[in-house]
Amino acid sequence: MAVLTAEPGAVPAGDEPPDTGERHRLTAVTGLAALSLDAMASVAYGPEAIVLVLAAAGAHGLGFTLPVTLAIAALLAVLVASYRQVIAAFPDGGGSYAVARTHLGARTSLVAAASLVLDYVLNVAVAVTAGVAALTSAFPALYDERLWLCLAVLALITAVNLRGIVESAKVFIVPTAVFVGSVFVLIVVGLFRSSPVSTATAAGHSSVLADNATTVGALLLLKAFASGCSALTGVEAIANAVPSFRVPRVKRAQRAEVALGAVLGVMLIGLSVLISRFHLQPVEGVTVLAQLADASLGHNAAFYVIQFATMILLALSANTSFGGLPVLLKLLARDNYLPHVFALKADRQVHRHGVLALALVSAALLVFSGGDTNTLVPLFAIGVFIGFTIAQVGMVRHWRLQRGPGWRGKALLNGFGAVLTGVSAVVVTASKFADGAWLIVVALPLLVAAFRAVHRAYARIGERLGLGRVPGTPHRERSVVIVPVSSISRLTSEALSAAASLGDEVRAVTVCHPDPEDRAHLHALERAWAEWDPGVPLIRLNCARRTLGRPIAAYVREVAAAEPATRVTVLIPETEPERLWQRLLQNQRGAVVAHAVRRETDAVICRLRFRLS
Repeated sequence: MAVLTAEPGAVPAGDEPPDTGERHRLTAVTGLAALSLDAMASVAYGPEAIVLVLAAAGAHGLGFTLPVTLAIAALLAVLVASYRQVIAAFPDGGGSYAVARTHLGARTSLVAAASLVLDYVLNVAVAVTAGVAALTSAFPALYDERLWLCLAVLALITAVNLRGIVESAKVFIVPTAVFVGSVFVLIVVGLFRSSPVSTATAAGHSSVLADNATTVGALLLLKAFASGCSALTGVEAIANAVPSFRVPRVKRAQRAEVALGAVLGVMLIGLSVLISRFHLQPVEGVTVLAQLADASLGHNAAFYVIQFATMILLALSANTSFGGLPVLLKLLARDNYLPHVFALKADRQVHRHGVLALALVSAALLVFSGGDTNTLVPLFAIGVFIGFTIAQVGMVRHWRLQRGPGWRGKALLNGFGAVLTGVSAVVVTASKFADGAWLIVVALPLLVAAFRAVHRAYARIGERLGLGRVPGTPHRERSVVIVPVSSISRLTSEALSAAASLGDEVRAVTVCHPDPEDRAHLHALERAWAEWDPGVPLIRLNCARRTLGRPIAAYVREVAAAEPATRVTVLIPETEPERLWQRLLQNQRGAVVAHAVRRETDAVICRLRFRLS
């Protein structure tokens, strides 16, 4: 398909510049709002994941919260630096998939793509269930309705994204700003306190801290590091969606990536400092972030603002997937690994089919889990770690091939990041395998196999179509147009006129069944046809069974066999009702005939729409 482009130039006086779709794309600020919600919201469960693991070593283990967080922040800096380079090297988006496709081969790129697809889908389900869980914690009466609440939130986010990614970003700027601002206030105020101002939230809840445990081994620290790395999910989303940014796309996306890394890093480190300062202990039924808000700000209106902002942002962090996955699906479709429909864009730069597919699969996951977050969380971080590792390894190869100034240092940085994320992927998979991570281990190769099956199908289609080869010269063939009719009307006249314009010979056919009513109708039609005399023969097709499409398909095969050098076309006349609901009044005979002819013959099928309006 040809694509028409125009070179930039001066706009004539009095003329408006053409709408290139840039106003429907992201700036650095709106990109941060639309694509960073997943990463921003992860501070609600990232530090908690570290604390829960270290709690197995008692109070002594909790003392390592800040060192582990600093290690995660260092990895975050490595990932941000790496993905800045990915954005510059692969401005068409795709993140780890694009890197692997170029430098690591097709098979590895499909593993990266499958891991990203799984991560994006799980992110939607986890984000929505976590947000609704925060809501039902505040209002326990809604607990039994959590599945319907999850589906309602998903429908809302889907509807917003179908309006366009810029519109979704505008909607999510306010809750993102409120959440980030609230967390920064919590951190700053907490740094000026030497002890908690309130512990009302944790009062009455049992501690999950292990008793008489003082040994902190390397394996425990590694497990805490891997669990805390769940806070890094979403860092890759901006690199995956570079085409969604306004020109200059690369610079805007890089600014958004750096801003994301800076804000996320400061929040993670600040919260960990407060955890150590307040000697916070994890308790059942209360989040670490809620305890920190209570300790820093007190059990007052500010506490509830943070809780409400956390709930909203967790629910809306699913928007990261809606911004990144459709672009990835477009690239996969472009490379013939997914149906080409995923590469189509709507008027507002929306990959509508990707958005709808993500919504449907996420809805199925929500129904499967019953809206329970704990069923989905063990599966969440594995996919993104695999993607991180592949992207880092691919960038090492990228620098080796480029060999520009300072390439060894850049390759060393990416290699170090690949080791860290690869180890994290192995640790998380091993530690969570029995809790559901085995589903990812099974789903990943199945998804890769599906990609390859689609690619093979497109290869066979391309071979049959002769794509890439010069076809033979077009030539004219004698043609016969067959028109199924059941009565005489304006529709019949229009169909015969269209058929005469299409072919050298026109034949009208009508199917007759043996019962008396049908035979009487046939005799009446033949008499009326003779009186009308349209200059087209009416051919009777006798059929003992009550079927319509098969006798017409059988006649088409007879004509094709008797006249092999003749092109056979079946023109099916149908009415186009004035109102949409009036389609329910139609008998669908045309669809039945078209299906039978398409399935049983190689004839060309034309469907003539006669508008009743």
